[in-house]
Amino acid sequence: RKSMRILITDCASLTSGGDLSLEPLKKYGEITEYGNISRAELLKDVADKDIVLCNKTVIDSEVINAAPNLKYIGVFATGYNNIDITLAKQSGIAVCNAGSYSTNAVAQQVIAYILLHYTNIPRYNEFVKEGGWKRSPVFSPLVFPTDEVAGKTLGIIGYGNIGKAVEKAAAGLNMNVLVCTRTVRENGVTRFTDFDTLLKNSDIITLHCPLNKQSENMMNEEAFSKCKRGAFFINTSRGGTVDETALLNALKSGRLSGAAIDVLKEEPMSEDCVLADAPNIIITPHTAWAPLSTRRRLLSITCENIDSFLNGKSKNRII
Repeated sequence: RKSMRILITDCASLTSGGDLSLEPLKKYGEITEYGNISRAELLKDVADKDIVLCNKTVIDSEVINAAPNLKYIGVFATGYNNIDITLAKQSGIAVCNAGSYSTNAVAQQVIAYILLHYTNIPRYNEFVKEGGWKRSPVFSPLVFPTDEVAGKTLGIIGYGNIGKAVEKAAAGLNMNVLVCTRTVRENGVTRFTDFDTLLKNSDIITLHCPLNKQSENMMNEEAFSKCKRGAFFINTSRGGTVDETALLNALKSGRLSGAAIDVLKEEPMSEDCVLADAPNIIITPHTAWAPLSTRRRLLSITCENIDSFLNGKSKNRII
């Protein structure tokens, strides 16, 4: 089998301080790796490569046209909106993603957001660390409101692997679940509904849909205005699904009791991000997918995809 020339464009998003070895990829050929490749480096280095492996690096028409030998693009992610799929297909380039590698990790983060919001654990912890309990005249100082999640309605928008995992976890917490998805496949258990009905009836709303023309800015001023007053909003999908100014306004007005987001339209966060100082918001830096065990699985799936491609088969292939 011919040795491949491989370019890895953003290793820094896959391994932190060398905690994950990329050694398994070396069996496929000569590797050129960057922590976070610049546009100029990408256009220069892609010219003679057979394989490009990336996470969020934009592989657009300019890059594809600069890579006459390119045969395969592997995405270290589930989403692939950073790839010009149309041109890749026209150019005979295979594109594979990593399927459901992060299902468990993202689902657990969604549940963690919900529990943090309704238990107020971070605020109580801070209260104790600052000496509040020592000064309390009672054994249980009820200084912050808490609530049970049992009986609350969780609205899930998007019903892929992660949406289904969140539904299962929510059921374990005795929550009610509503699901809005483009393609409804009745299973006799899930309560499917339309977008507006979900917004109106959900105590918690969580997004698990891909970013496309239909989902871009789907959570806008109009959508937030239809939400149940005091709802809690979660986004671990893509930043582009949310109008960030509309989210800020919904938090300021009290329409939402809080929000938790792992994604922004511009990443890393820009200096002028409107959500940076928003009230009642938890922001994590796109890390829901990234536990070490999850990244190990991601690397393993990536290798399986390459093996399959090189053997003339198809696994996790987008085109």
